[in-house]
Formats: sequence, C-alpha cells, structure tokens
Amino acid sequence: MVILIALIMLVAMTMAGLTMMRGTGIGLGIAGNLAFKQTATSVADVGVENAITWLTDPLRTAEILKTDDTAAGYYSSWGTDFSPITYDWTNSKLLTADDGLGNEVRYVIHRLCETAGLAPNAILQKCATVTTPGADSSKGGDASSLLASIQPYYRVTSRVRGPRNTVSYIQVIMY
Repeated sequence: MVILIALIMLVAMTMAGLTMMRGTGIGLGIAGNLAFKQTATSVADVGVENAITWLTDPLRTAEILKTDDTAAGYYSSWGTDFSPITYDWTNSKLLTADDGLGNEVRYVIHRLCETAGLAPNAILQKCATVTTPGADSSKGGDASSLLASIQPYYRVTSRVRGPRNTVSYIQVIMY
C-alpha cells in the first residue's frame, strides 16, 4: 500500500514539474516576442531619419515637392484612405531588406495637402501648414527672410517587418 501511494505521489510531482517547465517556456517565448517588437520599433526610427534627410535635401525645392516621387516613397497629397495596416508597402521606399537583425525597414512620406501639383498657398489648395515668421515680425525670424513663408506639414510613416512576423509602425508629423 505504501508503494502504491508513493507511486501516485511521484506521478503527481512529475506532472506538476512538467507544468511548471511548460509555463516557464511560455513566459520566455512571450518575453522574446516583446523583445523583437521593441527592437522593431527602435529600428523604425532609422526609416524616419532617412525620410527627414530626403525631405530636407537642399536640392529638393518646394516646386519639386508639389509632385509625387513614388520611387522615393513620396506622395504630394495626404491620401485620405491611407492606413498603415492596409497600405500596399511595395509602393514605399525600401530602406533595407535586412539590417543584420532580420528587420526590413520601409517608409512613406505624405505632404499634408489635399491636392497634388498645387503649392501649399494656392487658392484651391487645402493644406495643414505652419507659417514661419519673417524678419519684421515680433516672433524673432532671422534676417535672411523678410517675408513670412508657408510650409506644409509632412507625415512620415515607417514600417518594420522583423523576425517572427513582428510588424511595427511609427508615424511622425513634421514641417
């Protein structure tokens, strides 16, 4: 009778040990997935920084920015139906297919204006803009610009597809 009870207790202890090991493995899997997600979000900053560099290139004038450049992932209108989740990311700028950690980084830039091809201050244009003060204003503009300038806002969306099908998006609004 003692041997039978000892065997039952041994089986129960074995089952409890296996359950604890399985629970630990699940916890490690969740922690690993969170680490991949955090890495993907951090890497998305690289896409935003490259988009900012592209936008602030001195050779890229306001006249050039009135038209789409799909090869660079640039759209001169805000795209009312744009959603990062449903967007066809093959129409975006591929920054890197593999950054060494298994992350694919892409970005897309939208000028926050309703109509492509028009200047931000055109009569029929609707844009989200900021007015930069001129030198004669009380807001302290620099002496190189006597007139206030109207600059449109830009939305930069960066997507990272990482290992284990990790996908992370970040958006930045800038002018």
